[in-house]
Amino acid sequence: MTKSPNSIGSKQAANDALRSIFGRSKVVIGVVHLAPLPGAPRYDGEAVEAIYQRGLDDAKAYLDGGCDGVIIENHGDVPFAKPDDIGPETSAYMSVVSDRIRRELGRPIGINVLANASIPALSIASASGASFIRVNQWANAYVANEGFIEGEAARAMRFRAKLRANGIRIFADAHVKHGAHAIVGDRPVEEQVKDLVFFDADAVIATGQRTGHAADLGYIRMIKEAAGLPTLVGSGVTPDNANDILDIVDGVIVASSLKHDGVWWNQVDPQRVKAFIRGLKR
Repeated sequence: MTKSPNSIGSKQAANDALRSIFGRSKVVIGVVHLAPLPGAPRYDGEAVEAIYQRGLDDAKAYLDGGCDGVIIENHGDVPFAKPDDIGPETSAYMSVVSDRIRRELGRPIGINVLANASIPALSIASASGASFIRVNQWANAYVANEGFIEGEAARAMRFRAKLRANGIRIFADAHVKHGAHAIVGDRPVEEQVKDLVFFDADAVIATGQRTGHAADLGYIRMIKEAAGLPTLVGSGVTPDNANDILDIVDGVIVASSLKHDGVWWNQVDPQRVKAFIRGLKR
């Protein structure tokens, strides 16, 4: 009998995504928030080598402190552009810094290009040897700060196949932060999560309402149960709630609480990272 594209075998492979990348479950992934890149509104002419070094320093602080990997984002490029408005310069600079981080630190890296730019993210991941990308809206659509944002799954999966890069895993947000989901408000969140699975995401990310905002534990549990895939929490993780969150999900993506003064645009505080990892019950 011919199996469907969503066969049991393919889902079992997806269920191994975190272990295949990190060699374990209950992972901690630090976020490298890059400084504004050339071409972004807030870029002030800083030497690109300084931008690369800051990214490398932040990644090293996370990994030396005990994190399992990092995800590299162009978070300094606010206000973020919609996917088709992101210039090639963003992919170029992110490819260089991502490659340096992976080569010098030798640990798994992921890529997130804001906002929702799966094609640039896959390009950067393929060029730099990244293991996964994060896509904030993989299926369906929502209204974000950038305007109307549509799901990227169809374009991204075809582009990934074109690159022969099927080993790059997809980490997809469920009910992503910084947006309104009234467009699909007649469908329960559980159904929207299952759409991510149907469109072959490898892991699902639950978030709060904005950067640094913690999601309710009941909400996180609901997303985990609906997904049936490795599930991570991608905002609002702190030393105070990390163990409660990891009792439910398979990993956390953390940044703000590990920065100097707990502010997302500051650099990573190595002592905060070490203290955070020491406090986990993994």
